[in-house]
Amino acid sequence: MPAKKVLLVEDDPFLSQLLSTRMQRAGLDVSKVMDGEEAVIFLKDNKPDLILLDLILPKKSGFQVLEEMRANPLVKNSPVIIISNLSQESDVARGKELGAVEYYVKARTSIDDLVARIASLLVDGLSKMAA
Repeated sequence: MPAKKVLLVEDDPFLSQLLSTRMQRAGLDVSKVMDGEEAVIFLKDNKPDLILLDLILPKKSGFQVLEEMRANPLVKNSPVIIISNLSQESDVARGKELGAVEYYVKARTSIDDLVARIASLLVDGLSKMAA
């Protein structure tokens, strides 16, 4: 079975590299982009199995990326996990309203837990989520 594809949208180079390395070690095929505009361009021609999306990004926010994804038939139903430092209830609610399946606050989530959750979702959780 081919490796599951993950798009990582994160503008912090250190965190992006750390997450990418950990996900690759877990057997995932990771593509990385550094801003919201790059994410939208990438998603025009690619359909990852999961999108890991920061909200505070250059050029376009993660919220804008989610809004544009919903207008793109190729990826409008693609699962998105938000990773952000925005922790207010209104931000979490907006992310979920725009279709995020999960929302993690970076400061409260370990990299190991996040990667384990991503791997778990990709292996057996996405079929349950889509049902």
